[in-house]
Amino acid sequence: MALFFVFDVPQYLTLDAFKARQNDIDVFYHANPWVTICMYFGIYLAVTALSLPGATLMTLAGGAIFGVMVGTVVVSFASTIGATLAFLVSRFLLRDWVQARFGSNFAAVNEGIRKDGPFYLFTLRLVPIFPFFVINLLMGLTPIRTLVYYVVSQIGMFPATVVYVNAGTQLAKIESLSGILSPGLLVSFALLGVFPLVAKKSVEYLNSHKVLRHHPKPQRFDRNLVVIGAGSAGLVAAYIAAAVKARVTLIEKHRMGGDCLHTGCVPSKALIRAAKYVHQIQRARDYGMNSATVDYDFAEIMDRVQRIIKTIEPHDSVERYTQLGVECIHGQARITSPYSVEVNGKTLTTRSIVVAAGAQPLVPPIDGIDAIDFWTSDNLWQMRKRPQRLLVLGGGPIGCELTQAFARLGSEVTQVEMLPRLLSKEDPEISDIIHQRFAHEGIDARVDTTAKSVRRDDGVIHLVCEHQGEPVTLEGDELLVALGRRAHVTGYGLEELGVTVTRGTIEVDDYMRSSVPTIFACGDVAGPYQFTHTAAHQAWYASVNALFGVFKKFKADYSVIPWATFTDPEVAHVGINEIEAKEKGVAYEVTRYDLKGLDRAITEEEAHGLVKVLTVPGKDKILGATIVGAHAGDLIAEYVAAMRHKLGLNKILGTIHVYPTLAEASKFAAGEWKRAHAPQGLLRWVERFHRWRLG
Repeated sequence: MALFFVFDVPQYLTLDAFKARQNDIDVFYHANPWVTICMYFGIYLAVTALSLPGATLMTLAGGAIFGVMVGTVVVSFASTIGATLAFLVSRFLLRDWVQARFGSNFAAVNEGIRKDGPFYLFTLRLVPIFPFFVINLLMGLTPIRTLVYYVVSQIGMFPATVVYVNAGTQLAKIESLSGILSPGLLVSFALLGVFPLVAKKSVEYLNSHKVLRHHPKPQRFDRNLVVIGAGSAGLVAAYIAAAVKARVTLIEKHRMGGDCLHTGCVPSKALIRAAKYVHQIQRARDYGMNSATVDYDFAEIMDRVQRIIKTIEPHDSVERYTQLGVECIHGQARITSPYSVEVNGKTLTTRSIVVAAGAQPLVPPIDGIDAIDFWTSDNLWQMRKRPQRLLVLGGGPIGCELTQAFARLGSEVTQVEMLPRLLSKEDPEISDIIHQRFAHEGIDARVDTTAKSVRRDDGVIHLVCEHQGEPVTLEGDELLVALGRRAHVTGYGLEELGVTVTRGTIEVDDYMRSSVPTIFACGDVAGPYQFTHTAAHQAWYASVNALFGVFKKFKADYSVIPWATFTDPEVAHVGINEIEAKEKGVAYEVTRYDLKGLDRAITEEEAHGLVKVLTVPGKDKILGATIVGAHAGDLIAEYVAAMRHKLGLNKILGTIHVYPTLAEASKFAAGEWKRAHAPQGLLRWVERFHRWRLG
């Protein structure tokens, strides 16, 4: 490889060099055909085996010298043998080291290659998304067999070889720049341009045929789309389908509105608001009042939660969606084929299916937990008697929100988190702010503590945990399990169809399509985010691609996904934080603005928290932002919009914000960045200028 560049061999692998010697090469070939073929074969083999630049020109030259038939044969075998040699070089020099160092990262890749390696390689060869030399080197790191690699490469590269060799035959006819406009050459290059698209469509057809060949396609369909699950994702998917006049059926086995309306976002925020009001009354002296009291009944607070659900319920009702043009069916859906869904004893045929089946509370395999009654985010809203002592399992967003709410309503709360800190996805300083607030409010938050077993004796819950290797027993009157949610991926036919499930969620591609091409998924069942707003975002892509994917597909965009934890203070986040930046090796700068200096926060007695922004070093481009403080979930919207529309901190700084508002925090954070990046050299000259102006 060094000699290749030392002796400037690339100068001979250019179109000008080839044209200059074309007549001599033609004469030599006709006088010595086999010698020419062997020399060409050897050079091509060396170029591809050593992953050197020039293979494309060599292929075109093969067509120009040998013609379509001979050129295709020679190039096909030379390229495949050379590719296999490059593959073997990578395998023997790098594979053991790479697998030893990055084995955990390669585990999924290795398993995929063992399961479906030949077909995967064939698609890469057929659709040259990546340069072939990259494929040679990377595939050498995997466990695919050498003979399989050779045979699949020989077949997969053949169509592209024919197209490039044919283009080479046309290049041979160019005598001047005007020859570029010859019809034959234009057709050849048109084929080069069209080939990847045709190959891509062919691969999609082969993929679909491979999965669907055992399932007969109906002559006629009852529906354009069947949506399973009427939570946030399912409702949006059905709404979009109806809006574009598709015939859509929405199936829900429980209640319209799903978890968010009945057991998640809506009831939890109603409870949090009541708890916050009680807490504000208890802070009367902070607002200049001598005293204030509040008399409340816990059962009435929980009844209010149900009233709020009932108020919002019509937005997601059968009546509303029926008026919008959606057929709503109450019942248990079962997918019986890629084209059919069974419900209430009736089979519906459909061109596409969207699975939006939601999730359920995750219950850990703790010894004894099946023998006791406990609360989760699903059944909590039936509680009417406030527990005096409450044990909460989980230090994530759900656990923290409910922990603080019950503590403010008078329960003695002990929170248990197995990880070293609360809200482990946030930066440590953010977690510390919440932990300190919890401690200030009398919450006993135990981190680095793992629950091992639980039992109930004489009405008292005994939770046995382990902390730094030592056993700890915690007592309470009730146990709330708030460890997140597990996607519904079983019980309605996915297993029988062989739909791929990875790490507890349906595996989908960039278009929200599962391993069965007529079945799409969105929301909690698809991951990776379990947020209502993300579920709605995914539902747009799932429904549009399911209905119009044959003409145009849209890749789901996760570049700017915000979320918020509604503790007090709230924690809101968009983009990457320091933890993610370090894990991904992303260079960044940090700008902080402390809310203790914000006028409106001071007037509201909420002067605590911060704005933390990550930017590209030396630039105002925003990589991510985290806000901790009052109404952080609302304030983060400015950063979401800025990142989505590629606006930097300079634009935020130049935007007029109403005074006095909490929103000014974003402007002041941008000001902190600007001060840190002020042009000091220029300012020194400006200072001299002003001194000179004084006379």
